[in-house]
Amino acid sequence: MTDPEFLETDAVAFLHDWALREYGGAQGIKDPDLLESALGRPLNKLAYAGPEGVDLYDLAAAYAYGIARNHAFNDANKRTAWSCCVLFLKVNGIALRIEAAKVVEQMVALAQGHVEEADFAAWLRQHRHPK
Repeated sequence: MTDPEFLETDAVAFLHDWALREYGGAQGIKDPDLLESALGRPLNKLAYAGPEGVDLYDLAAAYAYGIARNHAFNDANKRTAWSCCVLFLKVNGIALRIEAAKVVEQMVALAQGHVEEADFAAWLRQHRHPK
């Protein structure tokens, strides 16, 4: 795996604000430390496992898991988690094709702890869309 492009905090804040504008919800960050932790999760995963031990789907899943489970925002955590997951893959050359209802189901399960991070990464791999 070549060096991936990671998401900047400003991009994540933009995605969160967009989700609130589109679908509503309470604005604001509940805990900046939890957000920092969530955004550091993929970097830590890569640092510890090395480029041979993880792929882009693992790192995207780390974004989704960290943001959805940490609940750093007052609202729209799952929506932001999914948007970050998709954006991370997209900027690194991967597109997905998944029905919206399946995304909602998977994100709720991830946020509630019913889906593990590795299983979420496997689910993402199954939905790669060739360009």
